[in-house]
Amino acid sequence: MTPPTADTPSARQPAAAPADRDLEQRLRRDLDGDVAFDDYTRHLFSRDASMYAITPRGVVFPRHSGDIEAAVAAAAAYGVPLLARGAGTSLAGQTVGPGLVLDLSRHMNRVLEVDPEGRTALVESGVVQDQLNRAAAPHGLMFGPDTSTSSRATIGGMIGNNSAGSGSLRYGMTIDHVRALDVVLSDASTARLEPVDETERRRRADLPTLEGRLYRELPELVRTNAAAIAEGFPRFWRRACGYRLDRLARDDVPFDLAKFVVGSEGTLAIASRALVDLVPRPRRTVIAVGHFTSVAGAVEATESALSCDPAAVELMDRTILDLSRQKIEYASLGALLEGDPEALLFVSFTGEDETELRDQMRQLTTLWKRHGHGYHTLQAVTPAQQGALLKVRKAGLGLLMAAGEGTRRPLAFVEDTAVDPAHLAAYTRRFKEILDGHGLTAGFYGHCSVGCLHIRPFIDLADPAQVATMRTVAELIKDLVTEYGGVNSSEHGDGLARSEFNREIFGDTLYEAMRQVKRIFDPHDLMNPGKIVDAPAMTDHLRDAALPPAPELRTRLAFDVVGGMRGAADRCMNIGLCRKSGSGVMCPSYMATRNEEDSTRGRAGALVKALSEPDPRKALGDERLHEVLDLCLMCKACKSECPLGVDMASLKAEALSHHHDLHGVPLRSRIFGSIRFLNRLGSATAPLSNLPGSLRPLRLLMGRLLGITPARPLPRFARRNLVRWFRRHRAGAARHRPATQGVVTYLADSFTTYTEPTIGSAAIELLEHAGWEVRLENRGCCGRSSLSKGLIDDANEKAFKLAHLLAETTPAGSPVVGCEPSCLMTLRDEHLAMLPNDTAVQDVAGRVRQVEELLIEALDDGRLRLSEDAWPAGKRLLYHGHCHQKAEVGTAATVELLRRIPGADVVEVDAGCCGMAGSFGFEAEHYDLSMQVGADRLFPAIEAEPDETVIVATGVSCRQQIFHGTRRDAWHPVQLVHEALAAPAPPADRR
Repeated sequence: MTPPTADTPSARQPAAAPADRDLEQRLRRDLDGDVAFDDYTRHLFSRDASMYAITPRGVVFPRHSGDIEAAVAAAAAYGVPLLARGAGTSLAGQTVGPGLVLDLSRHMNRVLEVDPEGRTALVESGVVQDQLNRAAAPHGLMFGPDTSTSSRATIGGMIGNNSAGSGSLRYGMTIDHVRALDVVLSDASTARLEPVDETERRRRADLPTLEGRLYRELPELVRTNAAAIAEGFPRFWRRACGYRLDRLARDDVPFDLAKFVVGSEGTLAIASRALVDLVPRPRRTVIAVGHFTSVAGAVEATESALSCDPAAVELMDRTILDLSRQKIEYASLGALLEGDPEALLFVSFTGEDETELRDQMRQLTTLWKRHGHGYHTLQAVTPAQQGALLKVRKAGLGLLMAAGEGTRRPLAFVEDTAVDPAHLAAYTRRFKEILDGHGLTAGFYGHCSVGCLHIRPFIDLADPAQVATMRTVAELIKDLVTEYGGVNSSEHGDGLARSEFNREIFGDTLYEAMRQVKRIFDPHDLMNPGKIVDAPAMTDHLRDAALPPAPELRTRLAFDVVGGMRGAADRCMNIGLCRKSGSGVMCPSYMATRNEEDSTRGRAGALVKALSEPDPRKALGDERLHEVLDLCLMCKACKSECPLGVDMASLKAEALSHHHDLHGVPLRSRIFGSIRFLNRLGSATAPLSNLPGSLRPLRLLMGRLLGITPARPLPRFARRNLVRWFRRHRAGAARHRPATQGVVTYLADSFTTYTEPTIGSAAIELLEHAGWEVRLENRGCCGRSSLSKGLIDDANEKAFKLAHLLAETTPAGSPVVGCEPSCLMTLRDEHLAMLPNDTAVQDVAGRVRQVEELLIEALDDGRLRLSEDAWPAGKRLLYHGHCHQKAEVGTAATVELLRRIPGADVVEVDAGCCGMAGSFGFEAEHYDLSMQVGADRLFPAIEAEPDETVIVATGVSCRQQIFHGTRRDAWHPVQLVHEALAAPAPPADRR
């Protein structure tokens, strides 16, 4: 039989064999955790953040150590290899393999104990680093290794990788913080690995078990190879390569297999729990940011920086800086910088005394000036000043990945070398000469303080010639780093990218000793084989080379990237920022479920699979695909927070439209897509139209017929809607007010117009007071609701009508504003995706402005004045921004408007998505998740506020969810500003 080639579907997605079905049945019988052998789950776990892809046989999600034992036993019985995985953010391919994947992040994620006195923590392997730090923070402690992926990197993954981070100059690597490990060995037995004295080692060596074999044979292996161990390891201390026999060879410390398996990439054992050291959290941090005209100049300034005893020295080049300016999430950095630097050097000083830290920073500034390093040094002392700096620094990898186009990406294959910082400048020059000699460009960032630069050349893996160039460069860099006494893998590990070179790096004798280590721990080569020793060529299993050409697919939305819709999904490089929790918006469903397929990354991967099928139209109608897409709230957070800009809301809308083509449009989708008509009808027939919301039998009937949950209150229609109010208002005295600013068009959205008309009336009156002639546009719908249900043709018609109405009936260049972000932002985003070549759409999109912007201008010009005696003055205002607003324009204008209220204390809550997401929260099958998302951070933040705090939210769905979840009314910002113009006392029912 001829084996499948790399570009055939069978190579990527092997069919389930009878043995696999038997294995699956045994796992379902023996495990308490979940088991998945379907094609989509297997595809999602075929990738990590590296350039590799290998489809596994199946995936299990253990709930406890017993499940790991059962999985290992089952895999051994069927001769199936297995690998444990945390966040799947490995950059060298450690967490992809052909066997059984154990995802320890979904269920095994508890911080079991924090011991402040002993400065230790006992954690399950799936605990995320930031999660551990939050648990340790009340005690003034933290986990020392501070990776840039701390928001999703698991402790188990850090142990497997021997991860470090920007603070390794002070805190070392993960290996320096592991005290003990509870592990499952390759024969499904368990062991406690920890430091032992010689007496205890001999006792354990007498055990007739695999654990006993470890304590018998490893000491002998070390003695036999003592000379090779002493001479064969790279001299530089920052190592994440090979097996750490040098640790076992030390006479000054106890025999410690816990530290020995750190960095073994899951090839020797699977850790279920870890006892780790904690370190005191520095009370103060100051950061000096040097501005340089070249990367070389920044690297040369490192030596001076190190002489000032910093905690970290980090480099970032222009590539990343330019990309940060293009993303709303990171754009605030640009306002802090002086001029247009080619590179920045971030030098952090940490400690207890801020005065001493400032002195260190001043010493550095003086030193740099004396030596002619750089042209400006920014001094960031307060957390507010440091926020934008740290956010961009941590996002460096993702931002660099965003510079890729199609299959030409900045790849991790020579990105993890490290040399003594004293040699870094010369080494970097030689490194760049190699890249230049092969016609490669690269982004430069990383840890200058420890001689580690993450240099990622741009390579197209779909081009065999570039693959050959990649290998040539990898070999040259391996030789170069050896020449400088450095290491080939300093924190990202060996994996598939560098394991192939370990024999050359360590020499035959030491490499053979490492192979013997693997045989002692894992006689049958089941534990993540092919990593560290006996590895395939670094050019095997390449991700992009394995994908077939994208079949032709006509889409309704324009995906303006190489590769169309599949290219838009395949921009995801699995860096996993969408798996974070505790901050930001992305990804609300993952934060609630911790299920890989509920992350942006998971959904993008599922779409890549579907769009790679021979008939992508048929594949987009697959029900399993739509299970993966179902819990996407279409909040658009990924568009701004994902450094690569994966726009899952648009991708889901397009996929839904193809699903409708094959299966028809559900009645509920048609109803929600026609929400403007229904709201207008509801307003016209109010108050009778409000009865179904209060009559339980009718709510139950709606639940049975339409799947609309009776647990969620329905909006109440206003008989006197905004259109009726405006008609009377314009007939009154307001029409005689002089308009000094020109014409502004207020978009009467489909929601507040009929359910909360006082929001629109407040905005209109404020604009008129500010000198604007307000024109109300209420003749069309933006199509937002239709889009959310995949009714793109209907949305397209609505977009065309509304855009042409606005373009043809409003003065050229005049602003278009509104108070409902989801509707207003559709004019400047989705309309362009549906009608990219329509000049009317382009014209209107360019004129969209937030009403807050016009009001701020009026307040600053003195055209509007707010009263210090008005009831909102001096109040604490807790503000929650709308997801679409955050994704498209940010919330800065709203926050600034609220701060114009005299004496107001404005706090923007970092609470992610409210969970309502338009119709999502009304749907019976989504109601519980909707409330779970709200309960993550938003509800607790509001409930923690005293009654006097005023809750503010820009989105209609957000206000509905806030009231339902907390019984607190939320104001729209324009209502509060309007109140500040009016009487000093609030209405009795709104205090």
